[in-house]
Amino acid sequence: MGRGAKVNGEPARVVGYARVSTEGQADHGHGLPAQKDAIRRYCQQQDWQLLGIYQDVISGAAVDEDALTVNRPGLLDLLAGLKEQHPAYIVVIDTSRLWRSDTAKVLIRRELRRHGVDVRSTTQPTYSLTVKDPSDVLVNGMLELLDEYERLTITMRLRRGRVQKARQGGYAGGLPPFGYQATRGGKQLTVHPEEAAVVRQVFNLRRSGLTRYAIAARLNGEGIPTREGKRWAHTQVGRILTRGPVYRGRIYRYGEVESTEAQQPAILGKPA
Repeated sequence: MGRGAKVNGEPARVVGYARVSTEGQADHGHGLPAQKDAIRRYCQQQDWQLLGIYQDVISGAAVDEDALTVNRPGLLDLLAGLKEQHPAYIVVIDTSRLWRSDTAKVLIRRELRRHGVDVRSTTQPTYSLTVKDPSDVLVNGMLELLDEYERLTITMRLRRGRVQKARQGGYAGGLPPFGYQATRGGKQLTVHPEEAAVVRQVFNLRRSGLTRYAIAARLNGEGIPTREGKRWAHTQVGRILTRGPVYRGRIYRYGEVESTEAQQPAILGKPA
């Protein structure tokens, strides 16, 4: 989009961003008033609708962009509002107002691209996110590797924690067995009254001599749905019947882990 660009026949909607690094800069040179005036003039020249100008006044000591700790409330508010405001551009006097380090640049640019937002500078007329920067390739690759490493680390940590909890007989996550439900926050299993009644019925019908097929037919004939609201199949009945020790509160199973220190309440009476 260029001068006078329109979106759906209307002037492009844009937001501005101004930043000064110290309180001193706010009073002279490229201070906030000068930056805001330049942004307003530029938007008027382009016939753009300026929705607002976000700003930050921070000290250099408060910014460690290479460590990914950018404490800029104004910029964070701007990014948080992209989904609701749908601006076409962010307007700055120069891109150094948005970022200093390559790492911060790539992170912010990725967020802008995710929302389809470009950057326009009053002093860098040819700048656009569509122009490839060689440093982006390197930093993006590093970030992707770090993201993958973090995901794997979190997955392994969660898996270890769940396995340890399962070995102690506690609810380790995942879909609770039919007849149980997870408490708020997923800390433990409690009895699901309606499903537990079906579990007892299945075991009673089995003790009366009915096959898995016959039990499924009986449940379907009585209009009793599965947890998913569908008709019963013999395989689902069989899955319940194989969990007798679980329903008696004797063991807890989580994947390949089986614990005899079950903490879930019994649905079936424990044999004497």
